[in-house]
Amino acid sequence: MATRLAAEGALPADSPSVNDYDSFAGAYTAGSDAGIQNAYYERPAILALAGDVTGRRILDAGCGSGPLFAALRDRGAIVTGFDTSTGMLELARQRLGDGADLRVADLGSPLPFPDGAFDDVIASLVLHYLEDWGPALAELRRVLTPGGRLIVAVDHPFAIQAIHVLAGRRTSYFATYSWTEEWTMGGQTALMSFWHRPLHAMTDAFTAAGFLISVISEPQPVPDARERDPDGFRMLSTNPSFLFFVLHAG
Repeated sequence: MATRLAAEGALPADSPSVNDYDSFAGAYTAGSDAGIQNAYYERPAILALAGDVTGRRILDAGCGSGPLFAALRDRGAIVTGFDTSTGMLELARQRLGDGADLRVADLGSPLPFPDGAFDDVIASLVLHYLEDWGPALAELRRVLTPGGRLIVAVDHPFAIQAIHVLAGRRTSYFATYSWTEEWTMGGQTALMSFWHRPLHAMTDAFTAAGFLISVISEPQPVPDARERDPDGFRMLSTNPSFLFFVLHAG
């Protein structure tokens, strides 16, 4: 994946739409299904934190093309998923079948689910697209049963800061700021914009929304990744890419 960091909030005049997953849904899905960061690191870590999910009602928030949805369903969970990208949801429908409960919804807006509808919510690699976590966390807490779990994966703030330092950008780890990256996958290019926030800002947002933090995890890639991608395995084994949390609705 070739990348180019852009200045905070500044995009080329002729740039494609930002965070438009519809424009490269197929290429992204192919990379996510096989790539070490998702298939051998992020999803195994989420599944390990979730544990035994048999019979649990789980909301896959930002489900994309459905690989995590499929894994949870295979483990006996009753899964519902939503995403903002109709292109990604179409691929999810192909993967999961017409009977899968998939919705178009925006994590930053009111969700189309009743109070206490789910035992668990999984929000993997989605919160870092949002400037303000407050409304999203309030909605996720609303749709959880009392004591229900929110399992989160986000970009690791230390890793993001290291990217900017290596690129010669003057950014503060302690600031909350947007940054933009150019992704090239399968010959297609897209601009992706994210929000960096320090660890204390994350934990403050969780507790302000009424969650109790039970786990903060920095896992290793699964051992099979060593043979699949030796360089990627060494990188993830020594430099975390994502940060994982297990929270309980208070």
